[in-house]
Amino acid sequence: MVSAAQAAGGSLSLSLSLRDREILTSVNSVASSFSLLGSGFIVLCYLLFKELRKFSFKLVFYLALSDMLCSFFNIIGDPSIGFFCYAQGYTTHFFCVASFLWTTVIAFTLHRTVVRHKTDVEDLEAMFHLYVWGTSVVMTIIRSIGNDHRHLGAWCWSQTGRTGKAVHFITFYAPLWGAILYNGFSYFQVIRMLNNATRMAVGMSDRAYHLDARPDMKALNRWGYYPLILIGSWTFGTINRIHDFIEPGHKIFWLSLLDVGTAALMGLFNSIAYGLNSSVRRAIRERLDLVTWPETIRPWLPNSSRIRHQQQESELVSLKSQDPH
Repeated sequence: MVSAAQAAGGSLSLSLSLRDREILTSVNSVASSFSLLGSGFIVLCYLLFKELRKFSFKLVFYLALSDMLCSFFNIIGDPSIGFFCYAQGYTTHFFCVASFLWTTVIAFTLHRTVVRHKTDVEDLEAMFHLYVWGTSVVMTIIRSIGNDHRHLGAWCWSQTGRTGKAVHFITFYAPLWGAILYNGFSYFQVIRMLNNATRMAVGMSDRAYHLDARPDMKALNRWGYYPLILIGSWTFGTINRIHDFIEPGHKIFWLSLLDVGTAALMGLFNSIAYGLNSSVRRAIRERLDLVTWPETIRPWLPNSSRIRHQQQESELVSLKSQDPH
């Protein structure tokens, strides 16, 4: 992604050796490939499984689609000078911004439903699209100020002065950390309200209800980790960008390596956290249950598939014992 690559870019050619740049290129390609596969898998699940086409997972689909396209354009190396160079640079910036904006939409939807008790979130879908895609377009256009895209290695690096670097920070890292703060605040309020509601319900019910609520609380607590995805993906990129602004002629290789690697893995992290939920796993298990697997493969199947086969075998044994012949 341009934001990942360019965060390690700038005056890269002046301070990193050819070997260092080759390593960064390889790390970027491998990490982006994992993100492409992960986000592509979520997109494929949404298209194949009709039961997943609910509004909540539709938002996850848009997030995965943004991650998939961001990773795809990030992998494309050696772009031609001119139009294709600009296209690569701006498409990756556009879809990467769209990705973290979709996480704010998901957080907003959950907060509006749980905390504010509103049921009109599906009616806001058009506004969500306008917000995400419109903001991404505006940020991408503004980012062109002070930029001079040039061919360097496998990417179109932005060779910019202080103005271009400041604009890049304003159009990417500022809204990114704004999204992180908003997501963290929203999930904190959601988790706090549901924890309070659960404690009240447990206090007025028996122990059996408390045991039944434990899996739900485990899922609720997992929401608190969602903002950490963006933090983990972009902390090193933010530090690298600030360092590059202060000392443009001195690049730190290990910082650039962490920057490129963690940022390019954002799509994979999102696909695991947002996409591989219980609904997706259930849909996959149900499809696996429709297949008669050989004995050698059954131990590797998900639990439900193994249980189904065991139940079928028990039924067969029962039928045989009841057969008078």
